[in-house]
Amino acid sequence: MFVWAKMRAMSEQPVVRFENVSKRFVFTSEKPQSFMESAFSFVSRRRRAARHQVLWAVRDVSFEVLPGRALGIVGRNGSGKSTLLKLVARILRPNDGRIMINGRTSALLELGAGFHPDLTGRENIYLNASVLGLSKELIREKFDDIVAFSELGDYIDMPVKHYSSGMYMRLGFSVAIHVEPDILIVDEILAVGDQAFQTKCIDRIFEMKRQGTTIIMVSHNLSMMRKLCTDLIWLENGVVREAGSAGKIAGQYMAYSYEREGRQLANRDATVSFSRAGTGEVEITAVRFLNASGKETNTFKTGEAMTIEMDYLAHEPVAMPQFGLAIFRQDGVHLAGPNNRQGGLPVAEIEGKGTVRYAVERLPLLPAGYMVTAAIHNGRTSRAYDYHDQAYSFRVVASGDEEMHGLIEMPATWTWDPA
Repeated sequence: MFVWAKMRAMSEQPVVRFENVSKRFVFTSEKPQSFMESAFSFVSRRRRAARHQVLWAVRDVSFEVLPGRALGIVGRNGSGKSTLLKLVARILRPNDGRIMINGRTSALLELGAGFHPDLTGRENIYLNASVLGLSKELIREKFDDIVAFSELGDYIDMPVKHYSSGMYMRLGFSVAIHVEPDILIVDEILAVGDQAFQTKCIDRIFEMKRQGTTIIMVSHNLSMMRKLCTDLIWLENGVVREAGSAGKIAGQYMAYSYEREGRQLANRDATVSFSRAGTGEVEITAVRFLNASGKETNTFKTGEAMTIEMDYLAHEPVAMPQFGLAIFRQDGVHLAGPNNRQGGLPVAEIEGKGTVRYAVERLPLLPAGYMVTAAIHNGRTSRAYDYHDQAYSFRVVASGDEEMHGLIEMPATWTWDPA
């Protein structure tokens, strides 16, 4: 069982505890039939035997969450994250294991869950809040605050079936936070709505955390998870792969994700053609990314050494060639355009095979995907002998708890002189 609070009073009990919890779904599938087969089976009342398949969405999961902690759940789509949240919210029952929940829970799992489409927003506030455990008197006291936070104004007396998805989310979130839950459960619902309201919701979640509310959430926004959560669980195919502090697990998960995507990019590079131009007197025959040990890789950590090797073949003597690179972030931002002449390495003449290297002692790039253009030009006329446009790719992953926003990591030191 995963326990993250190393030092706690013996009397402090977890508000959520999972003990070897498993959840499976059983569904049936039938082999596809042609139109004639379907018609014949309908007339003759014959049916193909359905095959029962079992899917273990969550398997043998154990963890506990202490009061006031914020637990994040990360993993690829289909890893069991939403199922785990529904088990915490008691929407689903486990097939095996034991779940203990101490306290009032409020869940934001699906837009408008619990709303009746024919009732107005006002009526749904009373309905939803009463289901979550509030008395009619307490709902009446909080009603104005719920409406104000949702920013629905006069729309509060409109049937919710006429609401947009964003209006649903505003009302659902507002009700959920104003019932003052002991445990707040949040799925990717915050991805819906305008940016201003998303920020408002996130600020309120931070405020609830400061006030001692226990939070359990799923999000693909690792930056926010690192800031909000104290602990993370990494699910892989319904099983806990790693669990621990938010910074540590976020770094491991990000490195895994980038490494996996890097392999996919490498496979794509090997099979997908790229834009190429040039006169052909000199050809680029290979481009490689090497780590500090000289091993070829497509994944690097921030601050790690990286060398880009470019092999070439000059079919005839070529004077004053210029070898260049252009490095782009995955969103198209041009980061650098180094070449051998600017780097202080003039090359008088080349013929036959050879290799040039561009060595970076300490890679300052922050975690992201990067594309590289490789080129060889005539140093006097800027005419391209060979030009491979964004044909090569590499990934940068986090090496620790460094900054995750921006373009580069700037080597600097903070100092403080108190007055």
